[in-house]
Amino acid sequence: MNPPLITEILQQGTAIPAHPLALTASRKLDERRQRALSRYYIASGVGGLAVGVHTTQFEIRNPGIDLYQPVLQLAAEEMNRADEEREKPLLRVAGICGETKQATSEAAIAHEAGYHFGLLSLSALKNADEETLIQHCRAVSEVIPVFGFYLQPDVGGRLLPYSFWRRFCEIENVAAIKMAPFNRYHTLDVIRAVAESSREDIALYTGNDDNIVLDLVTPFRFNSNGKQLERRIVGGLLGHWAVWTSKAVEILKECQQVAETNSAIPLATLHRNTEVTDCNAVLFDVANRFQGCIPGIHEVLRRQGLLEGTWCLNPDEVMGPGQLEEIDRIYAAYPHLNDDEFVAEHRDDWLNG
Repeated sequence: MNPPLITEILQQGTAIPAHPLALTASRKLDERRQRALSRYYIASGVGGLAVGVHTTQFEIRNPGIDLYQPVLQLAAEEMNRADEEREKPLLRVAGICGETKQATSEAAIAHEAGYHFGLLSLSALKNADEETLIQHCRAVSEVIPVFGFYLQPDVGGRLLPYSFWRRFCEIENVAAIKMAPFNRYHTLDVIRAVAESSREDIALYTGNDDNIVLDLVTPFRFNSNGKQLERRIVGGLLGHWAVWTSKAVEILKECQQVAETNSAIPLATLHRNTEVTDCNAVLFDVANRFQGCIPGIHEVLRRQGLLEGTWCLNPDEVMGPGQLEEIDRIYAAYPHLNDDEFVAEHRDDWLNG
């Protein structure tokens, strides 16, 4: 179990960027820039970091690369250092992958490194039945509190019906769920399952990069057995928030203020949703079926001087056709959404601190 303060921060809702992997031109870990990225996110005002997730590249687990534990440790060290001067500790979320033996092993590594939650990907169990999935999740939850994860099939996820999520909510050590199916029907399956479970302690986080702002301001209401149930998405755990992060933190705060009023959503908020979604379509390379989703993030960080290049562990993982030009377009169209000035002001300190 985590300390009550950690649970409170999670349930209040915060910004958790999915941490990229900094590599040299020879595709080796660039520790200096890896630490600089963590420092950037922390200075931006995030409430935690998610490490070892899709944005960190699943290949970090491959034999011969073996970067899973090192990248978790580097981020933990930076969070430890930051926590010494913070009132509220940073939430630490570790990506957990693989079949049960691998997943429980990763959960143990994360727990040992001081992580609070395991973001549990079920991509390795694409053909498993529902009972097998539930037993898998339960096994991991016995090692580390679980952050459920609905990942869209286009980037390696699988369909997970309402019945799965309803049973998932019965696992005691489930702390939160990240919804990233990029599909309104599937998102509603998760929220309704949580609402009808009567679990008030499961925090809902958006990973729907195509609908971030609206997810954060919408009250989700369901009628069940004559009762009206309502749940809200309180925060975000997003690859999109790995760039322009200080502005993302501002957007989350604005959305939380709108949600707290419980009144009509302002037109300006609806416009912001369109702007953010347009940017995400470019950064995640939707035009090329997400081919350049990680290199697109890297390109923005490269332009800001935080990364040296856009290299990925898989040399075939490169930006999609036309993606560079589209990044130029969104920079010109939405200058108020980038935080280049903030990064330029502090970048040298983060790189040399």
